[in-house]
Amino acid sequence: MTPLLAGPILPALLRLALPNVLAMAAAAAVGIGETFYVGLLGLEPLAAMAVVFPFVMLTQMFSSGAMGGGVSSAVSRAIGAGDPERARTLATHAVVIGASAGLVFTALFLLGGPVLYRWLGARAGVLDQAVLYSQVVFCGALPIWLCNTLISVLRGAGNMRIPSATILVACVVQVAIGAGLGLGLGPLPKLGMAGIALGQVIAYTLIMAFLFWYLIAGPASLRLSLWGVTLRRGMFHDILKVGALACLSPLQTVLVIMIVTALVARYGVQPLAGYGIGARLEFLLVPIAFGVGVAAVPMVGMAIGAGDVQRARRVAWVAGAVSACVLGSIGLLVSLLPDAWAALFTSDAQVLASARQYLRWAGPAFAFFGLGLTLYFASQGSGKVLGPVLAASARLVFVAGVGALLVWQAAPVWTLFALVGAAMAVYGLVTAAAVYFTVWGTPQPVT
Repeated sequence: MTPLLAGPILPALLRLALPNVLAMAAAAAVGIGETFYVGLLGLEPLAAMAVVFPFVMLTQMFSSGAMGGGVSSAVSRAIGAGDPERARTLATHAVVIGASAGLVFTALFLLGGPVLYRWLGARAGVLDQAVLYSQVVFCGALPIWLCNTLISVLRGAGNMRIPSATILVACVVQVAIGAGLGLGLGPLPKLGMAGIALGQVIAYTLIMAFLFWYLIAGPASLRLSLWGVTLRRGMFHDILKVGALACLSPLQTVLVIMIVTALVARYGVQPLAGYGIGARLEFLLVPIAFGVGVAAVPMVGMAIGAGDVQRARRVAWVAGAVSACVLGSIGLLVSLLPDAWAALFTSDAQVLASARQYLRWAGPAFAFFGLGLTLYFASQGSGKVLGPVLAASARLVFVAGVGALLVWQAAPVWTLFALVGAAMAVYGLVTAAAVYFTVWGTPQPVT
């Protein structure tokens, strides 16, 4: 029996989560660094990053947190049921899904990106910078999808160290290349936003190549075969029944950000840039909850596969409590000391004022955001994600409805930031209620 199916939950969860949290903290540091050196390029690139960044994060959330969760869930349930051959076959099907999705994302944002950014309020120089960054970064959607898919296969098998180590390496490479080419450090050419995007593309391409080697010819316990495997609808269904539905949640999250971004853009470039600085922290907190959540996925999935539903539910609640405490502490800190974050990226008085307002209103609700997001991941392991997805829908409807009312009443910009915080509370509470009332059981494999 795998150790994840027995013993105390919290120590096992923390042991799995720690490498992920460290890796995600490094990813968050990369996000901070990017915001810093984009700020050095000027106000227009900073505002452009605020417009494109939700879509970059959407790619990551789809490939790693949503569809990746479907991959980890299917693999872990197969292992928990004592069927390693099924787990290996699922891994091959996951690669097909990841490659297909990566190509779709490249086509989508190369063709439709400029229209989306214009709709969000980007104009003139801001639009030009946004399109430049977008065209380069989304040419790398395929390696990003495949890298995160292979990482999800390893996580589903309970291997958190290799995924975390590869993410750490990717972070170092991305910062070195992105900053060097973006700012023209040393002998490197100054490519601006295109250079910053190249850092991410090159880093993920290198890591993707390593992960293929590790799973095909390396020492991985779960081996991947790309040849001689008959593709079956049932295998795709086992992944997609969780992953495809789970994709609706990050999509709705990004729609929330898009709506708020479009509304804030009505107040001018300075409030938009300030909102971008504050909202970027929210996105950077996602990896922390993610680090705990993806640790819960194999523990929940293996317990479900083995028929131990009670243990699976205990894992989910423990993981949710851990994330709520961590994110809640960060939110309280930045709401009390907003300049500890905002002043890292700008000295513009108007931009700083907007960033402070966002952090003071949204920060206290980060605990609810962490609770909801981690329970969403845990639900992936159970194969039951409808409730958490509907909670994201409730957040979206709340923001759209109240946001429209605030705009109609010509409310000040701080009311939009207060709306963001209230929507986080709605999301966390509705997700917790959905998990509590949803009956988890042992899913029957589809063959």
